[in-house]
Amino acid sequence: MAEDTAAANIEAPPENGAAMAKRRKLLRLLAIAVVSIAVIWGLWYVLTQAGRVSTDNAYVGADSATVTALVSGPVKAVRVSGTQMVKKGDVLVILDETDQRIAVADAEAALRQARQHYGQSSANADAARARVSARGAEIAQARARLRDADALVAKARAELARRESIAGTGAVSAEELTAARTTLASASAARDLAAAGIASAEATRGSASGDLGAAEAVVRGTTIDTAPDVAAAQARLDKARLDLERTVIRAPVDGVVTNRQVQVGQRIAAGAPIMIIVPVDTAYVDANFKESQFKRIRIGQPVELTSDYYGGDVVYRGKVIGIAGGTGAAFSLIPAQNATGNWVKVVQRLPVRIALDPKDLRAHPLRVGLSMEATIDTRGND
Repeated sequence: MAEDTAAANIEAPPENGAAMAKRRKLLRLLAIAVVSIAVIWGLWYVLTQAGRVSTDNAYVGADSATVTALVSGPVKAVRVSGTQMVKKGDVLVILDETDQRIAVADAEAALRQARQHYGQSSANADAARARVSARGAEIAQARARLRDADALVAKARAELARRESIAGTGAVSAEELTAARTTLASASAARDLAAAGIASAEATRGSASGDLGAAEAVVRGTTIDTAPDVAAAQARLDKARLDLERTVIRAPVDGVVTNRQVQVGQRIAAGAPIMIIVPVDTAYVDANFKESQFKRIRIGQPVELTSDYYGGDVVYRGKVIGIAGGTGAAFSLIPAQNATGNWVKVVQRLPVRIALDPKDLRAHPLRVGLSMEATIDTRGND
């Protein structure tokens, strides 16, 4: 039996040995190729991928602007449609301005009336000032009359005294003596009347001074433009003109019109939202990274992003600008609570705000809510 086996080995064709040698050579080459690929991949990973953290739980966001009507009124015209791109200042909606034009006319009339009243008050003050001056002149005249009356009283008293001194000699008749006494009494009465005239003139001047004070209080320290009534009327006019301007509703920012809720003929109230403008040129990305990935994530690190919207050929460049203060679960309406002790740890995710390069956004605009894949290069921490 052993001889047959040996004979079979001796008689084995040489082609089998060559095939086995070739197979071993191929296996060695394959092993070398596998090792080489592994080494190359390791070098590539160390040089390009080590220190990078990625997530596909990322979404496009933007600080959208809600357009609201600042005055109420019926809609006269709607100049934009949903999905339309608009620039800041473009006309979006025009309201019927009839009520606002009437309000402007009424405010203009009120302003003219306030100016007229101020002019009247100023004229009244001037008139009161003139009356005070006139009362002062009357007082001076009354005092002059009093001095004249005093002089007449003194003269009449002297005449009476002279006649009384010679009445006993018979040189003065009784009639002359009576006339002298009458003259003195008349002069005394005239003096009393002059004194009363002074008091009356002083009282009149006091009343005029009060009127002057009241008139001056209205205009004191003001001009026709700074008077309270005029200023209030001017403010009402400015408000009416502003309301008239607000009947034309303009875009507050550049962006895309979204969620338009207004139609021609509809009456809208002040403060009612009518549409939303999404500023796609300033879009950002909120990427939700696992808590285990935050060991090396820092603000300012570069980020590469791709979107299913354009495919992997379009790569956006960005930068980490902020890290949220808590997970979404922590700020949910009903935060998760475990009071039973039957707890399974779930890896939490924390939002990272990423600013996109404006040039990339202009070349390939994004829309709010699109999914993104984000990769942060953390190697700058080394």
